[in-house]
Amino acid sequence: MSEAVRGFGLIVIGDEILSGKRRDGHFPHLCGLLAERGLELEWVRFLNDDPRRIERTLTETFADDTVVFSCGGIGATPDDRTRQCAAAALGRPLVFHPEGLAMLEARFGRPIEPATRKHLVEFPEGASLIPNPVNQVPGFSVAQHYFLPGFPNMAWPMMAWVLDHHYAAWQDPDRLTEQAITVEGARESDVIPLLQRFEAAHPELRLSCLPNTRSKTFSLELGLRGAPALVAAAMPLLCDEIATLGFVWRPVELQRPD
Repeated sequence: MSEAVRGFGLIVIGDEILSGKRRDGHFPHLCGLLAERGLELEWVRFLNDDPRRIERTLTETFADDTVVFSCGGIGATPDDRTRQCAAAALGRPLVFHPEGLAMLEARFGRPIEPATRKHLVEFPEGASLIPNPVNQVPGFSVAQHYFLPGFPNMAWPMMAWVLDHHYAAWQDPDRLTEQAITVEGARESDVIPLLQRFEAAHPELRLSCLPNTRSKTFSLELGLRGAPALVAAAMPLLCDEIATLGFVWRPVELQRPD
């Protein structure tokens, strides 16, 4: 790869998500897109339409080197404030993007009617366009942040375009793998010393421990995530240690997010 692979973040904006009127689908979908490409999501934030909170969040994320997708709030109605907040967080003016205006003219005719439609392509100065295959009204990118509509049918192909257009060099579907086992009859407290030793001995792997809370009997799911060769070498060692403690284990078939 030509440059170091960094993590990805996701911001989902909208009162309707936090009120429960609509269910978010961006989080699991982006996880799936990244997993197919050997990439990972590091964090996700759900925000309401409060411009102060959006601006504070973007001020923080612009200062990081994470690649961020932001979904929602880039329309032209008064409750769509993401464009303005991004410009304020960067200290840049909002300007009409000339190529974006040309796209709107091709889509709606010239002059653009109603005139308020022009605000659909009013972006922070220096922004680039993200093509929208559904209605040709583009999103925009600036400072490794990619601002997309809230509508999944638009946002999801735009996410894929960004990943394949800008981050193809980072992609390697075989870069990461995960294996897991279920440990029957075990509580978390039964395996904590073992897991502490194992984590210290294998710092290059990520170790997870998920207790089963839906059954009357105790069990744990233990997972290892990392480079395939390292996971393949370490998992038999973990299984042996679990067996030494007297617990029965079985492999878990993991599924990627949709």
